Amino acid sequence: MGLAAAMQRTRPDLQLAVISPLSFRENLQAWLFKHYSRSEALQDTPSVLIGAGHRTHLTLLALKSYFHIPAIVLMTPSLPLSWFDLCLIPEHDTPQSKPNILVTQGALNRMQPSTKLTATGMLLIGGPSKHHGWDEALILAQIQTLVSDSTIEWVLTSSRRTPATTELALKALYGDRFKSCHDVSADWLPSLLSATQVCWVTEDSVSMVYEALTAGCAVGTLSVPKKTENRLTLGLQKLEEKGIITPFEQWSGGDLPLPSVQFNEAERCANMILSRGWI
Repeated sequence: MGLAAAMQRTRPDLQLAVISPLSFRENLQAWLFKHYSRSEALQDTPSVLIGAGHRTHLTLLALKSYFHIPAIVLMTPSLPLSWFDLCLIPEHDTPQSKPNILVTQGALNRMQPSTKLTATGMLLIGGPSKHHGWDEALILAQIQTLVSDSTIEWVLTSSRRTPATTELALKALYGDRFKSCHDVSADWLPSLLSATQVCWVTEDSVSMVYEALTAGCAVGTLSVPKKTENRLTLGLQKLEEKGIITPFEQWSGGDLPLPSVQFNEAERCANMILSRGWI
């Protein structure tokens, strides 16, 4: 979890224990009868609980009641916000302004920037999704425009949603510069992205846009057909309006601008949580 990792970077003394979601019966036992059968597996009583995903919400509240400690939830919960001590909610969900709400830009992630290698660029290619279509000719034309800049050492990679025909075309056009997501290890992309200066991402891959920003890259988005407007596309529009990312159709050539401030939401949120004195 990106948030927990960021908290440990700031406070190396912090210990992280992973608790899988409780069953409905276990939740009731912890919440109503103050019985938690897994408590002996924990080396120490936790100071704070952090959970992400709807399956964790009841467990967060049950263990909050059992241990009498704060519960932090990531993303908009399905239960009332007032039941949690802190809710980290993306700006694109238009959260209300409340003391227990911390607004984030996108989902938190584990990316960290490292020393950038001069004149390096990556192209992260997604694929059709619920909210986006796919125009292979349009994508390949945009990629060719970018890769024609021979002053940059480009690496291209795909995602699990990338159509097989697009992968074949990229391999035929760019040879060893294209790495299929099926042929690389899990840590290949994070390690390479952290050292890359420039990154272009197809706009269907919203999570990768935020990861590239967190890695300290100058980020642009490649156009793909939109089926519907949704929270995630509106989130990208806000980044465009703030000048944090550059859409391909607005790019006039030359270097992409770097964000005016370091973009690391996990680090910012970790510091905000630690400043509350819960730990």
